[in-house]
Amino acid sequence: MRGTDERTGALFSYVDLEVRVPAGHPLRAIRSLVNEVLAAMAGDLSALYSGLGRPSIAPEKLLRAMLLQAFHSIRSERQLMERLEFDLLFRWFVGLGIVDAVWDHSTFSKNRDRLLAGDVAARFLSAVLAERRVKRLLSSDHISVDGTLIQAWASTKSFRPIEEPGEGSGPDEPPPGGRNAEADFRGEKRSNATHASTTDPDAKLYRKGPGIEAKLAFLGHALMENRSGVIVDACLTKVGGHAERVAALAMIEPHADRPRPITLGADRGYDAANFVNELRSMNVRPRVAQNLTRRLGSSVIDGRTARHPGYAASQRVRKRIEEGFGWMKAVAGLHRPKLRGVDRVGWAFTFAAAAYNLVRLPKLLAAPA
Repeated sequence: MRGTDERTGALFSYVDLEVRVPAGHPLRAIRSLVNEVLAAMAGDLSALYSGLGRPSIAPEKLLRAMLLQAFHSIRSERQLMERLEFDLLFRWFVGLGIVDAVWDHSTFSKNRDRLLAGDVAARFLSAVLAERRVKRLLSSDHISVDGTLIQAWASTKSFRPIEEPGEGSGPDEPPPGGRNAEADFRGEKRSNATHASTTDPDAKLYRKGPGIEAKLAFLGHALMENRSGVIVDACLTKVGGHAERVAALAMIEPHADRPRPITLGADRGYDAANFVNELRSMNVRPRVAQNLTRRLGSSVIDGRTARHPGYAASQRVRKRIEEGFGWMKAVAGLHRPKLRGVDRVGWAFTFAAAAYNLVRLPKLLAAPA
């Protein structure tokens, strides 16, 4: 018998969001883990708020919503609020009821700025790694480090000569029609010493390699535990010739304070005498790829180290960190984040690293030991 294509309204409707979400949905395991992490961070989150005034959006709901934004590649807060309006899965994950009103996107952004001002992203990443089930997966014996280019939101048209105090004739008049002014940089010599971005002074001009276009960018750095491929530390700095090696030393130092030596795998960009010597002084065994192309065989890593079986294993495993960088850029929106300033972009980079760990942890926890 053919059914009728009619919609019958009901006077009462009882919808249990917990029942609507399938038992095997991947977000169930992630939400359980996130709730335990947020419960451990309750004291740190409460310290960001005053005891007086009108109640704001709960920071737990803010962080869960931001995780959904990273998981589902949602490009803006406005679009995120639209999804929360009609998507029952999103409401269940964030903690909103079926009849709860969704926040205005400007209210959400204003409350999010409070978390950006605090060091919440780094604490969230540390809390995820300190969770009892996750801690069993980690080992501090073998670690890898790498860096990646994070393109700044500032336009190259904003990269203009630095004017001395008192110079200049004031701001340029905007062109008609709301368009950016035309700019031709052909033949003009531009560098970070003489030019700066007018919209994001922290962004610097950087070229990833010879023959590649220079862009306004930052450098993101991450440490990865080799056994599980989990990112154990992340930070973001301004670009510079030694920025990757300086950040690597700062991140590895807390893990190196132990009598038993650990190993650190890295690509050939870290093959520098100062960096390798600093690692050895911290009781860290450098397993850095030998740079034999530009130095004509003058690598700091000698043949005795390169012949060790563990050296080949570290060089093979360290490339997995690129999977994390790829996910953070392609899925979590870090290819060109819509934020300005090294602090705000660094917050987003660290939070995206925590989101990447949460995506991978359910399978790692379900795998046999």
